[in-house]
Amino acid sequence: MSDRLTVGDPAPDFTLTSDTGEQVSLADLRGRRVIVYFYPAAMTPGCTKQACDFTDSLASLQAAGYEVVGISPDKPEKLAKFRERDALTITLLSDPDKATMQAYGAFGEKKLYGKVVEGVIRSTVVVDPEGNVELAQYNVKATGHVAKLRRDLKLDAA
Repeated sequence: MSDRLTVGDPAPDFTLTSDTGEQVSLADLRGRRVIVYFYPAAMTPGCTKQACDFTDSLASLQAAGYEVVGISPDKPEKLAKFRERDALTITLLSDPDKATMQAYGAFGEKKLYGKVVEGVIRSTVVVDPEGNVELAQYNVKATGHVAKLRRDLKLDAA
């Protein structure tokens, strides 16, 4: 299991393919705050709820200076279907080899229904404009996470 990031750590750079086939790099977003969240699978109930919550909150997050990037191991084609099905407006990125997830400590052992399994750890890392970790949350809940994140970032409720 990779180490988890903590406040002040440099955020590992990545370049991943989006649901539209574009290459998106963390370095390209330098100068802005970026909410990078990791989720197990597109089009599952919890991941859909979380992605819709981020989409519903996107305008106000952007107004506060944040970009939102969701990363899963799904292929770009599945992410495109996810975007279309749920009218998502956030950036969805594909990490099929899970290298970015591992670099962020968002892949490894976790408990699922009482069993220890290896998989995606639902996590959120906020990267500051200089590319350092401003906030790192692991094992977050899908439902209510965006509201909690907004409180933690001291943003008004959406």
